[in-house]
Amino acid sequence: MIETHGTSITSAHYSRMGQQECEKIHLASLEVLQRVGVDVHDEKARDILAQGGAKLDGLRVRIPEYMVKRALSTAPSAITLYNRKGKAAMRAGKYNSYYGGGSDCLNILDHRTGQRRKPVLNDVREASTLMDALPEIDFVMSAFLPEDVDQRIYDRYQMEVMLNATTKPIVFVTPDFEGCAAAVEMCEIVAGGAEAFQHKPFATCYINVTSGLIANQEALQKCMFLAEKGLPQLYIPLNAGGVNSPSTTAGCMATMNAGILLGVVLSQLVRPGAPIAVPGWNGGPYNLQTMVGNYVLADEQGVPTSMGKYYDLPVFGLGGSTDSKVLDQQSGFEATLSLMTSLLHGANIVHDVGFMDAGLQGSLQMMAICNEILGFLRAATKGVVVNDETLALDVIEELGPTGNYMGHEHTIRHYKEPFYSKLIDKNPYSVWQKRGSLTMEQRASKMVDDLLAKHQVEPLGEEAQKAIRAIVEREQAWINSK
Repeated sequence: MIETHGTSITSAHYSRMGQQECEKIHLASLEVLQRVGVDVHDEKARDILAQGGAKLDGLRVRIPEYMVKRALSTAPSAITLYNRKGKAAMRAGKYNSYYGGGSDCLNILDHRTGQRRKPVLNDVREASTLMDALPEIDFVMSAFLPEDVDQRIYDRYQMEVMLNATTKPIVFVTPDFEGCAAAVEMCEIVAGGAEAFQHKPFATCYINVTSGLIANQEALQKCMFLAEKGLPQLYIPLNAGGVNSPSTTAGCMATMNAGILLGVVLSQLVRPGAPIAVPGWNGGPYNLQTMVGNYVLADEQGVPTSMGKYYDLPVFGLGGSTDSKVLDQQSGFEATLSLMTSLLHGANIVHDVGFMDAGLQGSLQMMAICNEILGFLRAATKGVVVNDETLALDVIEELGPTGNYMGHEHTIRHYKEPFYSKLIDKNPYSVWQKRGSLTMEQRASKMVDDLLAKHQVEPLGEEAQKAIRAIVEREQAWINSK
C-alpha cells in the first residue's frame, strides 16, 4: 500500500452528475466523435488514429465507438507521482485529492509591497521554494511567467528553477513541443536515466489543447511523445460555453468530452496503458457578462470531474483560486469554495492554488492562506478513528464525572492531534492587539517571509545541476539560431 498525503473523504462523496446524466453525455460525445469529428492538426496523429480505425476527411477525424471503448479499457485509473528522492508522493486516482500551484501568471501581487508587478525568474524560485515548504501543498508548478528571460524559451528556465527548488512532484507547462522534450530530458538526468524516470516519474506535463473539437499540433505531439515514453500526461481540452460550444452545460460538456476521449484514444493507440488524466474544470457556460474566463463559476463546478469519475480516470482539477484582484473577502470566499468543491467531487490533481484575477495574477500570500484552508478541510473531512484507545472508556471510568482530564496521560498522548492553524488568529482581542493587531494579509506576508528565509531544499547533485544548465544553454543557442 502506497502511503501518500492525498485527502480522501471517508464518509461521503458528492457527484454533480449521476450515472444517468454521465451516460447521456458519454453517448452524446460518441455521437459527436462519429458524426462531427475533431480537427486534428498533426499528420502523424491522424495516421495513428486512422490505423486504429478512425475515418479521415482532411484535418477532420471521426472516431467510432469501439475505438473509445478499447482505449478506456487500457487507460489506467490512477497516476502515481514520486518525489525527487524516489518516494511515492501522489496516488492520483479514485477520490484521492492533491493540491499545488499553477503556472505562467503574467503578474504577481508582491507580498512585500502590496503592489501588482511583472514577475521575474526569482519569483518562480521563491514560489517553488514556498510550495516546497508549505505542508498542505503536494506538488509544485512554476506560478509565474518570468519577464527577465527569453520569452521564446521561458519554460526551460522555469524547469531548471523548479528542479533545484523543490523535491516535491512537479507539473510543468511548455508552449511548444521542444520545451516538453527538454523538460523530460532534464528530469531523466535527475532520475538517473530515461528508464529510471519512467519507473518513478516525479514530473508530469499539463497539455493545453485548443478546445474539445480542435486538437492543436503541439498538444498532439506532446501526447504522443509522453505516451511513447510511458510517462503520465494531463491532456486538457477546455470549452467555453456560448463561445466555442453550446451555452448549456450539457452541450458544452458533450463537445469538450469528445476532445478528451480523442486524447485518451490517441495515447492508448501509441502505448496501451499509458497514464493520462482528464480535465476537472470548465465544461460549462462562459461568463458572457464580462467576457472574461473566470476561474470560479458555480455552474461548471464538478461537471467534468463527474465524467472523469464515470470513466474511472484521474482528474486534473482546479481550486484555491479567486477572481478577486486583492486579498479580500471575495478571495477567501472563492478560494475556500473552490477547494471544497474540488475535494467533494474527488478531483485528483488540483492546481492553481494561489491564483487571482482570472489567472492573470498570482500571490504567495494567497498560497499561504490556501495552505491553511487545506489543513482545515483535510481535518474536517478525514475519517474519525473509533477504537478502544480513542473511546477511552477506561479513562472515563477512572476519572468519573468530576475528574481533571488536562493532566492525564491520555490527553498528553492525543492533544496535539487536532488541526491548529498557524495563520488564523484565535486569541482574545487583548492578545491580538498586543501582538500588533495584524490582519490575515499581514500574517500571511510574515509567514511567507519566514518560510523563504528558513526553508532549506535538498540540493541537486553538482553534476545534475551542470547537465540541466547545459540543456538550458543549448536551448537558448538553438532559439537564437532560428
